[in-house]
Amino acid sequence: MPRYKLTLEYDGSPFVGWQIQENGPSVQAALEAAVFALSGERVAAHAAGRTDAGVHALGMVAHFNLCKEFPPDKVRDGLSHYLAPAPIVVLRVERVSEEFHARFSCVGRSYEYRVINRRSRLTIDAGRAWHVSQPLDVNAMHAAAQILVGKHDFTTFRAAACQAASPVKTLDEISVRRSGDTIFVRCAARSFLHHQVRSFAGAVTQVGRGKWRVEDVRAALEAKDRSRCAPVAPAEGLYFLRADYQTA
Repeated sequence: MPRYKLTLEYDGSPFVGWQIQENGPSVQAALEAAVFALSGERVAAHAAGRTDAGVHALGMVAHFNLCKEFPPDKVRDGLSHYLAPAPIVVLRVERVSEEFHARFSCVGRSYEYRVINRRSRLTIDAGRAWHVSQPLDVNAMHAAAQILVGKHDFTTFRAAACQAASPVKTLDEISVRRSGDTIFVRCAARSFLHHQVRSFAGAVTQVGRGKWRVEDVRAALEAKDRSRCAPVAPAEGLYFLRADYQTA
């Protein structure tokens, strides 16, 4: 049975998230409907990450099986056609072995959080970044972020409803940099807890505003207490960047 690996880009603004839910449209449902329109087959699509409502993706990886074989380019172009006008596009399609799984074969995930730091309100980027009008100290934000690197109990930075079996994760990398008015917070790890990246972004932004010291991030981490977390950054600034695999 042919298995197809897809790389997707989408604007998460109109969706309740990746996963099918009863309370609104999802990316997964839109993709599965497009597969049916292309092939006449009902499929279950699996993704490398389950993005929340309002979260975007620049390189989400998903897979599904078909009974009938199609050339990868036809799958890419056909799905992109049937997905329109929803803000989802298929960037790449590959045939992969039946052992490949978009979620369980993934060995690394990267996210980017975008803060636009300027006095004026957002227009073009409204709904696609967090607007912070107060000046932010990016050097302090980056220094605070380095405290989070490594293997830790991230209970403080985990959503209360997180379903992960353990709060212990290893954060491989986090960086904070500015380009013009935009500040990028990038994180890489094998996997993340629910709201972990948005919690990180909220914490380092508190440091950038001068409301927290760098050491306050360490104290919050060591507290292992969700009530010690800074306000969580809004969903619209978060992007799933890519998923990494050893083989496909």
